[in-house]
Amino acid sequence: MIEAVMLWNEPNNKSHWDFLIDPEWSRFAEMTKTAAGAIRAVNPNLPQVLGGISPIDPGFIGNMKGQGVLDHLDAVAVHGFPLDWNHWQINEWPAKLDEIRAVTDLPVWVSEVGVSTFGAEEVQEFGLSRTAELLTGRAPRIHWYSLFDLPRAWPATTRHKEAEGSSYYRHFYMGLIREDGTPKPAFHQFHRYAPEIGLCQWFHFQDHRLDEGVRRMRELGVTYLRTGLSWADYYREGALDWFDRQMEALAEFNVTVTFCFTPEHMGIEPHYTSPPKANEDFAEFCAEMVRRYAPAGAAPSAEALSPVGAG
Repeated sequence: MIEAVMLWNEPNNKSHWDFLIDPEWSRFAEMTKTAAGAIRAVNPNLPQVLGGISPIDPGFIGNMKGQGVLDHLDAVAVHGFPLDWNHWQINEWPAKLDEIRAVTDLPVWVSEVGVSTFGAEEVQEFGLSRTAELLTGRAPRIHWYSLFDLPRAWPATTRHKEAEGSSYYRHFYMGLIREDGTPKPAFHQFHRYAPEIGLCQWFHFQDHRLDEGVRRMRELGVTYLRTGLSWADYYREGALDWFDRQMEALAEFNVTVTFCFTPEHMGIEPHYTSPPKANEDFAEFCAEMVRRYAPAGAAPSAEALSPVGAG
């Protein structure tokens, strides 16, 4: 079932939103409010979450609050990778959540947290166990990123690609399962933390890993998942058939669906990070996906939206 929708992904990260076009995030704010209103018109009970931010920046959340965005939403979300990309230590997780709670009363989700095996698989084992200790009971949703390694033949979604050096290549080693399908050591530990911790797994267009992903999540005892339906993919041939197959395969899980990525022909610039030319175009895509996969009638998830204190 669809338990929530998320509007965009890492909007304050230059790999996912074009700062040069929108330095004050005013275009993003208006786009998000327009989309939230369109979704409410279709299903007023469906929880809506602000796209998970990376870096964790209370100033950005304050900006969204000041522009009225949070008035339209039910939760905010953060992403954190202190053992790979962030300039803070893993033990600072509770303090990072408190920074966001200081500027909003909305529930704070951790919609991506993970550790790569770029350096050593033992680091991921440690990171999983310590993350569970620090975050369980402190956030209503904790999505571990991710189930699968990114195949090396696929590009990671970053702006400068290989020029980023080792920071880029870490993207390919975030999974609990290697590209060849064999589990890493942390995979065998994950069941200890499910179902309190769920997964974030992006399934690419016609992703060959979908059925295996379902089987592996059952094996791990996972009950909730974050994934995406790409606005850019919507214009590919056979897109709705793929979306239908993906959502049917994931129906047994509590799914948060992320809507993001601008089709080249609908952006101010021809790039997936670009603000759209017309906010209504993104809003209509979101509304259509909700009509198709989360029509009115479903009750909101009390667990997912209940505020969680510092613990």
